[in-house]
Parts: sequence; structure tokens; C-alpha cells
Amino acid sequence: MRGRRGLPDGLSLALPGALRERWFLVVLGLGVVLRALAMLGYRPALWFPDSYTYVVTAMRPRPDLVRPAGYSMFLRLFEPFHSFAVVAGVQHLLGLLTGVLVYLTARRLRAPAWAATLACVPVLLDAYQIELEHLLVSDTLFTTLVVTAVCLAVRRADGRGWAVRASAIGLLVAGATLTRTVGLPLVALLGAWLLYRERGRVAVAAVTLAAAALPIVGYGVWFHATTGRIGLVGANGAFLYAKTMTFADCAVMRPSPELAVLCDPRPPARRPPSQEYIWDQTSPLVRLPGITFTRENDALAGEFASLAIRSQPLDYLGSVLTELGRSFTLDRPVYPDQEIYDHYLFPVTTPEPPGRYPAVVGAGFAQRYERGPIDTRVVEPYAGWMRAYQGAVALPGAALLVILLVPPVVALVRRAKGYGPLSTVWVLPWATAVTLLVMPAAVAEFDYRYVLPAVPLAGLAAAFAASKPSFSNIPRNVRI
Repeated sequence: MRGRRGLPDGLSLALPGALRERWFLVVLGLGVVLRALAMLGYRPALWFPDSYTYVVTAMRPRPDLVRPAGYSMFLRLFEPFHSFAVVAGVQHLLGLLTGVLVYLTARRLRAPAWAATLACVPVLLDAYQIELEHLLVSDTLFTTLVVTAVCLAVRRADGRGWAVRASAIGLLVAGATLTRTVGLPLVALLGAWLLYRERGRVAVAAVTLAAAALPIVGYGVWFHATTGRIGLVGANGAFLYAKTMTFADCAVMRPSPELAVLCDPRPPARRPPSQEYIWDQTSPLVRLPGITFTRENDALAGEFASLAIRSQPLDYLGSVLTELGRSFTLDRPVYPDQEIYDHYLFPVTTPEPPGRYPAVVGAGFAQRYERGPIDTRVVEPYAGWMRAYQGAVALPGAALLVILLVPPVVALVRRAKGYGPLSTVWVLPWATAVTLLVMPAAVAEFDYRYVLPAVPLAGLAAAFAASKPSFSNIPRNVRI
């Protein structure tokens, strides 16, 4: 049978759909090309200071005191290939998958093609996103797990498959939590959302929470059996202490002599970035006996941080807002220091090998993983093309702020103009994005790579704000 223009019926029917999605396909194709250039230009992958710790845990599985082992287990999954290029390639595929998920979810929930395409442009084409995928760090895996969970959760459960979907959501957010502990609040957020979304069907939320709890509690048992401590990591107190050193004033706090050893006499304006209070040898915490993250040192640091927050709540709030504000700048100022900042740029030459002892040890394990040298080889002209692209194409922080403002502003305008309420489906991705931005600012410090997981979720929420009216939240018997 022949359809329009003499084409076979199947192809004739498929063309309109393909044409509707043509701009997304163009964006997706560009994303594939850019990632291929990154793979060709920087072989086998790019290294970050945290990468070496992840590799050590992958090669010698045991809970780490600073980071959960989720990403390390991801690395271990690909260890039989003995190639960090394979890991980088998989991470690039995860980045592409994230963009596809955002687009398909937006379209399924009635967003126009242009809005859905714009929503996935940053995750597919932002140069810093592509560079982050090429780094051996946990953020790409974390982003994909969270975005997948949210995309499943915004769809209402129907039929007999609701228990499978609810379980998948719970397992995904548990995986995200065991990759980066900032995912832990998302368990409660998704549970509350499902309770609302399913109109009070407690079973759906309960299954999700149970599915999330099992892996998290299981990891906690493993962590306790290995370290004798309760939790997922053993550094929460140390990181919160470092956070509070942006404002802590011992003259106001009046700490006990035991806590006073952690004071810094310098005024806050003259102090180094927060992270230096964890890693720098001159830090009061690092100078304490034993390693920084012993049970006693971490507990002491946590007690100091708690006293600082109770004594100076407004200063703490101001510190959180200051760190959060770094996510929304027009430019990209150097922060927290030049060394870390440079890790987010495609390098001109092969980076120097690690200098700190833990990283040197980790590099040895990485060579065992690779069964060969691990130094990044910079291959021209591909590397130069990616550097030029990174200098021209990136999402400014101010643009992220605008994207985040779109859904609540549209909802308020629709209500004020009497156009009817906007579907609440935007609330979950929006609230998840905000949570991912606020949590690091509240308990540690701002870092550019902590911003990127929030971007596709913010875009998804904005796409929902452009969706066509839907009556899915109104029972059929009361619709006009």
C-alpha cells in the first residue's frame, strides 16, 4: 500500500512524527558528535582529585569514610574491560540518556516539542556537562539516577504495574543516595510526592520508601560492620564544621575548652574556602591527633558546627544564601580555588600526576585497573575543538535562575489571569532541582559540579509549565 507522495503506508505515517521531533533529533545528534570529540581528544578520560579514592574502593571494596561506595561499584562493574575509556564512554551515554528521558517525559505529559527540546539542550550541549561526563567522578551517574526516578514519579500509576514502578523509583533514589549522600532527602521528597500524586494511595508511597530503605539500610549495616560507626559515611561532622568556618566566631559562640581547639582566630573575611578546613595541614581539625575522620574528631567537629549554627543562626543563613547565590552568576568566577576550577576545563596539556599521598596510592590502583598508564593523552585537533567549544557554549548561572523561576511565575500568572491552575506536575522536578542546589550550600560548600545535576530537572519543570491544559487531576464525574 502507498500513502501520501507514493511512500509506503508505514513510512508515510511515521514522517509527521519524525518531523515534529526534528529539532530534538538535531540537538541529540550534536550531543553525540560533541561527546565523540571529547573521547577522541582526551584519552582515556579526565581525572579529578576524588577519582583516585573511587578507584581504590572499586579495587578494594569497603565503605569509605568520606564518600559512599555507589560510584566505586559502578567502576568495578566495568573493571573486566580494563579501560577507563569504556567508563567515560558509558558516562557519555548516560548523559545522552538523561537528555532523552527529559524530552520523552516532557512530551508524554503534553509539553510542546519546542519546550521539551529546550529543556534537554543544556544537558545535551553544555560544554561543562560534557566535560563532567568525561571526568571520573560520581555526578553523571547520580544525575541519571535522580532524573530517571523523577521521570517515573511524575507519571501516575495505573494498572497492575504500579508496584514495579514504585519499587523502581525507590531503588533509583537509593542508588543515587549511595552514589552521593545529598540524595538522601530525595527519598522523603519522592515519598511525599507519590502520596500526593496518587491521591492518598499510601501503598504506592510505602512501596517506594521500602524499596529505597532496603539498599540504604543494607549499606549502613555494611558500613557499621566495617567501621563500627552508624551512618553511610563518617565525615558529616567534618564537612559541616568546614561549612561553619565561613562565619563561626568563637567570641560569640563561647565554646568549651574542648571545642575551642577548633577555633580560627582570623576574621571570616580573611579565611580560606571551606574545603581547606578539611584538607589543609594548617586546619585546626587536621592538626588534631589521628586522621581527620576518626570517630572522635568527626564528632567534635559536628559538635562545634552545631554550636556555631545555634549561636549564629542568621550568619549561618547568610552563609548558605551566599553559597547558593554562586549558582546563579552571569560569569563563572574561579571558586573555590584555581586548582579545582581548572579540573572543570578541558586541559591544553596532559595534567600533572597527583601529588597528595592518598591520590598517589589511588593512582597505583588505577594502573592496576587499566593494566597500563592512566595519564590523560591530549590529542589534537579534537581537544582544541572541545576547548574552543567550551569557551563559547555553556549555560550561565543566571540562565538557570530564570529557568527555575519560569514554573512558579507561570503558575501565579495563570491563576491571576483566570486561565485556570497549571498542572502541579512541575512541582516534583522543580523541588528536586532546588533541593540539589540548596543541600551542598547548607552542609558543605558550593561547587560548580554540584549545580549540573539540577539543570535537567529545572528544564523539565519549565517544559511542564508550557504544557497544554490537562484535566487528569479532575475526576471524570465533575468535569464540565
